[in-house]
Amino acid sequence: MGQLPMRHEIPSDLKWKLEDIYSSNELWEQDLAKARDNKERVAKLQGTISSAQALLHALQVRDEIGQLVDWLISYSHMRKDENNGDSLYQGYADQALGVAVELSSATAFFEPEILSLEPEVVRAWVDETPQLGVYRHYLENILRMKAHTLPAEQEQLLAAAGELAQTPGNIFRMFNNADLKFPQVKNDAGEMIELTHGRYIQLLESQNQEVRQGAFEAMYKTYSSWKNTLGATYIGAVKKELYFARARKYPSSLEAALNVDNVKSEVYTNLIDSIHDHLPLLHRYVSLRKKLLGVDELHMWDLYVPMVGDEHLEISREEAIEMVQTGLHPLGEQYLNDLSRSFQDGWIDWLENRGKTSGAYSWGTYGVHPYVLMNWQDTLDNAFTLAHELGHAMHTFYSNQKQEYVNSRYTIFVAEVASTLNEALLMDDLLKKTEDPKKRAYLLNHYLEQFRGTVFRQTMFAEFEKIVHGKVGQGESVTSDQLSEIYYDLNKKYFGEDIVVDELIAMEWARIPHFYRPFYVYKYATGFSAAVSLAQQILEAGEPAVERYLGFLSGGGSDYPLELLRKAGVDMGKPDPIIQAMKVFEELLDELEELSEGNL
Repeated sequence: MGQLPMRHEIPSDLKWKLEDIYSSNELWEQDLAKARDNKERVAKLQGTISSAQALLHALQVRDEIGQLVDWLISYSHMRKDENNGDSLYQGYADQALGVAVELSSATAFFEPEILSLEPEVVRAWVDETPQLGVYRHYLENILRMKAHTLPAEQEQLLAAAGELAQTPGNIFRMFNNADLKFPQVKNDAGEMIELTHGRYIQLLESQNQEVRQGAFEAMYKTYSSWKNTLGATYIGAVKKELYFARARKYPSSLEAALNVDNVKSEVYTNLIDSIHDHLPLLHRYVSLRKKLLGVDELHMWDLYVPMVGDEHLEISREEAIEMVQTGLHPLGEQYLNDLSRSFQDGWIDWLENRGKTSGAYSWGTYGVHPYVLMNWQDTLDNAFTLAHELGHAMHTFYSNQKQEYVNSRYTIFVAEVASTLNEALLMDDLLKKTEDPKKRAYLLNHYLEQFRGTVFRQTMFAEFEKIVHGKVGQGESVTSDQLSEIYYDLNKKYFGEDIVVDELIAMEWARIPHFYRPFYVYKYATGFSAAVSLAQQILEAGEPAVERYLGFLSGGGSDYPLELLRKAGVDMGKPDPIIQAMKVFEELLDELEELSEGNL
């Protein structure tokens, strides 16, 4: 009882259709061989970029190879994510990554060769050659990065180290998704079930405090038993980032990461500073949670349970699909028609199975529809996760549809805007339809939790990364115990005096996969803030705001992310959107505090 099904036991209509990328493994293997053969083809381009036509030819060859590698990687990695214990697709994923690194090394001469030309010459070629017009932003971005691009031989060395550099993240993913086993814990029915990543939050939402505490302690005691291994793995990832940052002449890993998006470090620090200014709101929220749960002591395992009584909404997949489609109605008929394809055409892999990668994500491949991985549970949170991941998918869908390959990939900075905007519209729709005080309070609780988890918590993660990377950058030796101390102190600071910050929470850093993608999590907070602003514009202004927003979704990587957002109607170069988001949080908190005076 309580065992996860095997992959072959999942109904086919609840699986994604990776056959739309490759209808057979044999075709994938053929393309792998073709990709390897392209190494010599690429090598022949070196030293040839001496005219507009030669530049155009080189760019087109690079795009062709890039698309091929994208297909190889997406198919193999999503197949592996279906069951991380499947050695065939582990091998496929490794081979795809290997050939990607080989080709990256082979093309490492490309940008230095362009940078060896006079910028005015490159710009003149673009102006004089219509077919180069699509590459204008790409080329301008290369010219912008001149100070951080090395001579060809050094670029080749860095590219050749790419596969090695993936080792800390690969070790963590395999450990976390395939090898790490959790003990059995009690569920609400008193049954012993296997604790999994997918079940963890569901258990923390239980009204039974013993169930919550049992899941929390089982999770973090398991991670604690591996703290030295996980600490060494994570610090290895941090040192890797520092090495590449210094090799490219950046003063820090933070500035190296942000410069990819042409974002200044002040955007990052302004976020942390703005949230620090509003931590009293989070402390108020914690106090209200303690009051409504009616506990003498509020613990870290009490942060996810709905705090307004047993109004837990059990929502089936079918109900969630209808809920999402209705909630996104303000985005217009065309968006809804395109969205419906995700439910009909095999975009989504719905159910958890043994060995499947935990959590949820969307993956897009140019020339093929996007994909969404879920580990579905019948909860309101999963319905919002579905809306979130479909936001990513539709962003990818429109970017791929409207942009050429070179401009199709939007940057991570804007990646969370479309997803969190979907959640904001869904919540607005649900609140408008709900008058019952208890159900309304439940929804307010959920929305406040979105703020807590996406703005406050991700900012705390961002501050943790800033501290750890900063210490390593200064030459300090950071141990697993120090990582836990830093993380524990941040929890004390963020959550305030009305909660018992349990010692085991100090190990939470060890289970956050995003830390292996450094300086990523802050974009959840900035993206959420941008989404709140854009959602308000869509609800208040209607079609003009929708048109601006759809233009943003279709923009892909055709401009710098801050510029794309400005065109959509929000300026993330200033702290204003963060402050506006905090104002919305305060209004929601005010209403829930008022409702709490009644009979909840």
